[in-house]
Amino acid sequence: MNVCELLRQLQTEHDETAARADNLREQIERLTTALAETEARLAELTATRKVIDGLTPPDHEPAPAQTTTVYQRIVTAFNEHPGKVFRVHDLHEHLGLPTDEPSINVTRSRLGRLTRQGFLEQPGRGRYQKRT
Repeated sequence: MNVCELLRQLQTEHDETAARADNLREQIERLTTALAETEARLAELTATRKVIDGLTPPDHEPAPAQTTTVYQRIVTAFNEHPGKVFRVHDLHEHLGLPTDEPSINVTRSRLGRLTRQGFLEQPGRGRYQKRT
């Protein structure tokens, strides 16, 4: 292989690599634009949800998306037994939820939120019932 052939191969590889780099830059530009549009839409959806949540009465306020199922089960349990006073551990047993301490603490937080929203009341420490 002579020097001219080597230079020609180097130029060919350089041209191919430069073309690939240009292609990747274009992809990055398209993805950056798509990401910015998606993030803007996400911000719009978040703002819309906040507005709707602010207009919804507290007793119909939806729970956060990631915990809707557990919140709904808790609300349903209180709706089915409106006069019953639940302790957190009893509620877990009633719903078939784990009774380990971390799970109990999460439910305490949820019950606290439902109390602050006016759905539940606390007739005693650690006891919850549906507000009438």
